[in-house]
Amino acid sequence: MEYTPQVKNRLKRVEGQVRGVLRMMEEEKECKDVISQLSAARSAIDRAIALIVAENLQVCVKEKYDKGEETSDAVNEAIQLLVKSR
Repeated sequence: MEYTPQVKNRLKRVEGQVRGVLRMMEEEKECKDVISQLSAARSAIDRAIALIVAENLQVCVKEKYDKGEETSDAVNEAIQLLVKSR
C-alpha cells in the first residue's frame, strides 16, 4: 500500500504531540494537562488508523470489483483491523 502524504503528516503531528508530552513531564506540568495531551495524541492515532484502513479498503474493494471478485472479505478484514486497533 502506498501511504499518502496526508497520513504521514498526521503521524508527524502525533510525533510532535508525544514530544510535547515528554517535555511537559520533564517540566513537571500538572497531571491533568499531561493526560489531556496524551488523550489528544491517542485520538490523532485513532484517526490515522481509520484513514489508513479506509484508504486500504477502498483500494482493495476496487481491485476485487474490477476483477469481478467478491468484496465482502476485504470489508470484513477492514472491520477486523479496526476492532484490533482498539
